[in-house]
Amino acid sequence: MNKVFLIGRLTRDPELRYSASNTAVMRCAIAVDRQFVREGEERGADFINIVAFSNRAETMNKYLTKGSKIAIEGRIQTGSYDDKDGKKVYTTDVLVDNFEFCDNRNSGNETSSYSSPEPVSEPQESNGSSSANDPFADFGAKIEVDDNELPF
Repeated sequence: MNKVFLIGRLTRDPELRYSASNTAVMRCAIAVDRQFVREGEERGADFINIVAFSNRAETMNKYLTKGSKIAIEGRIQTGSYDDKDGKKVYTTDVLVDNFEFCDNRNSGNETSSYSSPEPVSEPQESNGSSSANDPFADFGAKIEVDDNELPF
């Protein structure tokens, strides 16, 4: 089983690119504090590269900046390539399956407010309230799901 759960802060702004097949690919790194501190030393951190694809990549790029706190669920993928000097370079990335924002977008407090992947919800009756508080209001049209399409 290859499953990773991380909570950390972005070390730089996300970098969004598109593949040849027009798939969004977001890359960045997060700093994850180490649990143990040796006597006389400061708490260390591990800097972990993360990669997200498609809608997750675009959402993360839109709402995250350097310093944003995020919870990641994903899997480790290793690889290698030859650099311009012909030297083999080994890579280790966490591919994002799910994530949650851990910062309140207005105040920077540590509260969970948003999650991914994109929410699928029952159509709601209009009660006259404004959608100004809806964090997903600008993601486009609501998704209608027929009961026959659900796997359960």
